[in-house]
Amino acid sequence: MAQEMVDSVFSFSELAHQEVETARYLTGMLEKNGFTVRRAVAGMPTAWVATWGSGRPVIALGSDVDGIPQASQKPGVPYRDPLIAGAPGHGEGHNSGVPLNIVAALAVTRIMEREKLPGTLMLWPGIAEELVAAKAWYVREGLFTGVDISLFAHVDSNLKVAWGSGAGNGLVSVEYTFEGETAHSAVNPWRGRSALDAVELMNIGWNYKREHLRLQQRSHYVITDGGDQPNVVPSRASVWYFFRETEYPLIKALWETGDTMAEGAALMTGTRWSSRIVGTAWPQHFNKPIAEAMFSNIQHVGLPQWSEDDQAFARAVQEEIGAPRQDGLDVELEKLEEPIPDEQKRGGGSDDIGDVSWTVPTVALRYPSNVPGLPGHNWANAIAMATPIAHKGVVAGAKVQAMTIIDILLKPELVKQAWDYFETVQTKNMKYTPFIAADTPPPTWVNREVMDRYLPELKKFYYDASRYRTYLEQLGITYPMLQRPASR
Repeated sequence: MAQEMVDSVFSFSELAHQEVETARYLTGMLEKNGFTVRRAVAGMPTAWVATWGSGRPVIALGSDVDGIPQASQKPGVPYRDPLIAGAPGHGEGHNSGVPLNIVAALAVTRIMEREKLPGTLMLWPGIAEELVAAKAWYVREGLFTGVDISLFAHVDSNLKVAWGSGAGNGLVSVEYTFEGETAHSAVNPWRGRSALDAVELMNIGWNYKREHLRLQQRSHYVITDGGDQPNVVPSRASVWYFFRETEYPLIKALWETGDTMAEGAALMTGTRWSSRIVGTAWPQHFNKPIAEAMFSNIQHVGLPQWSEDDQAFARAVQEEIGAPRQDGLDVELEKLEEPIPDEQKRGGGSDDIGDVSWTVPTVALRYPSNVPGLPGHNWANAIAMATPIAHKGVVAGAKVQAMTIIDILLKPELVKQAWDYFETVQTKNMKYTPFIAADTPPPTWVNREVMDRYLPELKKFYYDASRYRTYLEQLGITYPMLQRPASR
């Protein structure tokens, strides 16, 4: 079942806020197994919540589901070979997390029925995680009101968990739009007021500003609208920024600096500017008592028993992309990760599970379904995600997740300890203040055109589990493939 779900979601290859087939498939699987599903939650068509059981404790299980632009890749092929050139794909491995949670939840429901254990399981998808554009809206909607413990899961190359604040950053994602006036670029350029000039001046200003920002910050942008055509002075142009830092006040300060840059660029070009939030993620802080309980289960379960085929394939992938390590899959567990002092942080990625972690005691299980040393957000990260490596890693992670759920169900003192840590340590000097306002809409328009463009071709590659044992079999790929075919 884990293999079928992992391979199916991989084949859908849907981008943030457009996870239509993924939502249909996963909610259908849950309903077949007795869960009650509520769809289109928090104003997002592909968001849903599935519940089973009754009473306390209420345990929420979440994981991300969206793909990466231009990451289409044949699984099990250790070199660049897209299924569809230019199409999206699972270049982070988000096809695996909700299947892991479903497997864990179904195992637990059978035990709860057998032992007559009270409690409620609540499954939810991290849609649009690549835009960090859902979980803050979930929190605003009250999705986690009444939840006792939140167990998250994210793909990795080892089986591990952390507590406290980690190396990653929080962020706010903001798109700035400038409006000016058109004119003929050759005949009367002096009569135009270029919105694109404003975008470029803002970017120049920000790039000079980087020298004077903390090492921990990460900021980057793409121009989403640069005008229509060269012979028309652009009257409208947009640039989309991610402002990342380690704490809420520092993120807010970066955002305010961005607004100042936009104002300056508008003044220099005689244009007007506006902005909108496209996503947001608070810095993550994970619960110590729950992490310690989960780590004990990790030690009990251990890493999967990788076959020589698995190891040979992983090494082939690492060699092909020039990975910093080329020794294959991890065979030793890592230690329980502890907080990193702020002065030792050097910035990093973000996940909007941070917003949830400041709302309810939360931990994030990392499970070994991918190859170490890959670049991330890249076609190479999709190679292993519908192979035995991904399937074995999901099963190992599901065991840990299920065992941790059972711990929470059977040990009320664990829930109390988790909330004691949350209230007296985590939130003692820092309170959650959302970046989004009460009327900030979720950016459900993003990626719609891209998915509409590629959907007819993508449908041809959906996994048919009724006919094929695995997705590799359907695609005619022999595992493990270790090198490029000989040129003809």
